[in-house]
Amino acid sequence: MAKYLIDKLSVFFPAYNEEINIRNTVTKAVNVLNKTANTWEIIIVNDGSKDKTGEISDSMAKKDKRIRVIHHNPNRGYGAALKSGLYGSRYPWIVFTDSDGQFDFAQLPNFINTQKETGADLVIGYYLERKVPFNRKLNTFLWQTVVNILFGLHVKDIDCGFKLISKKVLDKIPKLESERGAFISSEFLIKAKKMKFKIVEIGAKHFPAKKPGTGAHLNVIIKSFIDLFRLWKKLR
Repeated sequence: MAKYLIDKLSVFFPAYNEEINIRNTVTKAVNVLNKTANTWEIIIVNDGSKDKTGEISDSMAKKDKRIRVIHHNPNRGYGAALKSGLYGSRYPWIVFTDSDGQFDFAQLPNFINTQKETGADLVIGYYLERKVPFNRKLNTFLWQTVVNILFGLHVKDIDCGFKLISKKVLDKIPKLESERGAFISSEFLIKAKKMKFKIVEIGAKHFPAKKPGTGAHLNVIIKSFIDLFRLWKKLR
């Protein structure tokens, strides 16, 4: 019997209008998981896509019982998609990453080995070289500065979309609340830090996005800051 790096692993992909990418992203993940985990599942969170993302996801799930699809109708936002994936995962360790293939899923063993070496409860990626416009980098820097000042969360990249976490973190921290804004990753890490879970960072290779993200939209930014100050007031 082959020796796997990890026994049981849940993987999920938040997806919105990813008909071009979703099949390729999942196929690559399956190839990696077959060599990495003894037992695994993939969850596609179709967040109210207007294209054929849902249909393609359902067709993959019909062919492989280890693949499941959670449908949101209508679109509820990245935070809601993340929560559906996190709380819908069944196994002791959970990985999530972007459904557009921006991250090479073959990096998964690096995350698992880092966890084994450090005993971390969360292994979170940071961009080795973030291939986004300067204004997005500036927005990220300003956001992280505010979060660091208010909560003392000193990490290289709060929002990097490649993380490995222990399910016990989800079971013990207060339930995540953020839905529409981009605050969800910050909320998750802030609550994990407050509960004294061990967070370790690892560099992740990143490819250029094939389409613009929604994180820089004004309404998303405003909602994120509302969520940020609401949590700061609650935890004071």
